[in-house]
Amino acid sequence: MKRWIAGIFTFLCAISLMGCDGTNRADTINVTVDSPVAGKKVAYIMQMAPSDIFQMWSESAQETAEALGMEYDAFFCGGSDAQWQDTISQCAAAGYDGLLLSHGGQNYAYTFLKGLLEQYPDLKIVTFDTQFKDSSGQTQTLDGVTQFFQQDAQFARLLLEYVCEELYPDKVAAGEPVNILKVWVGPNFLSPFDRRQEGYAACEAEGLIRTVETIGPSDFSNAEASMADVTTATLAKYQPGEIDAIWCCYDLYASGVYTALTQGGYDIPMVSVDICNADIEKMSREESPWKACATTNWNYNGEFGVRVLALELSGEHDAIIDPMTGKAASWLELPTTVVTQDMVSGGGINVTNLDTVAGDSYTDRSWMPTADWMVQLLGD
Repeated sequence: MKRWIAGIFTFLCAISLMGCDGTNRADTINVTVDSPVAGKKVAYIMQMAPSDIFQMWSESAQETAEALGMEYDAFFCGGSDAQWQDTISQCAAAGYDGLLLSHGGQNYAYTFLKGLLEQYPDLKIVTFDTQFKDSSGQTQTLDGVTQFFQQDAQFARLLLEYVCEELYPDKVAAGEPVNILKVWVGPNFLSPFDRRQEGYAACEAEGLIRTVETIGPSDFSNAEASMADVTTATLAKYQPGEIDAIWCCYDLYASGVYTALTQGGYDIPMVSVDICNADIEKMSREESPWKACATTNWNYNGEFGVRVLALELSGEHDAIIDPMTGKAASWLELPTTVVTQDMVSGGGINVTNLDTVAGDSYTDRSWMPTADWMVQLLGD
């Protein structure tokens, strides 16, 4: 009897001590949160090869998926449309619950995925940079499929505004257009390029810029070297001052432009869309002509995609919010940031630590789609 009383006394003392030291009991006990997607099997299937940013994307996606209790696999298809479609078909047949699909071609993605969903109606799909167009070229959607993109038109606008306002403010003040050598391929070459053209065309229509000439690679199997040759030949046609800046729709093309500018000794600033470690290194070199890149936060992109897929899997479509509008949608666009030469000129910056210098717009997470259970598992 005495031992029983002593035991009760010890238990009460323990409870008393917990209260006295200010510790909330809930804080000392790990509360298990039931994830509605626990045990689900998902895959990221990328049409392209695993570059810096897409590897970072996949690592972020995997971390998020596993934190939500899901199994995660990644497949990179080396630029092969056929391999992309085959891999998707194999994963669907293998019983994957959800697929995060990246960079499918607009000339086949809609028809292919429409047929796939007819065969596997319970499969959940989220796509990135994958435009849906039917055989007549009309833009389409697929019920239950969320498409998300970078804010491509804004890429162009922000870069051109940077060129005009930061590099040529006197011309802007005088109402004169800035003369741009445009590096772009299209229309109907690549959906993101067409969307970037929309932002470019708007600036042109407003009189902010004037296009001197539009150029692109002549050999797409070796686009960077080809772009260097094309740019070298183009610049030789113009006198100093006739080209104020070069705008590049894609950083691989921009790398070739950089080679032409530096080898030719041209004093012409350039800006580009997308980013990788090689871009940052070239931007940071002394007297580099590469002045800015427009990009999204690729670490966030992978997390975003998995969050959207998880919300599809849990049936919470109303929680899938477009960062640009703040409203529930099935077409989403990710926020854009301009990374300038000044930000990276101190050295030691790469895509993984870009958040330390790229400012609040790059690190803002307020637009991430979420749900109560996701907050408890992921922290926000």
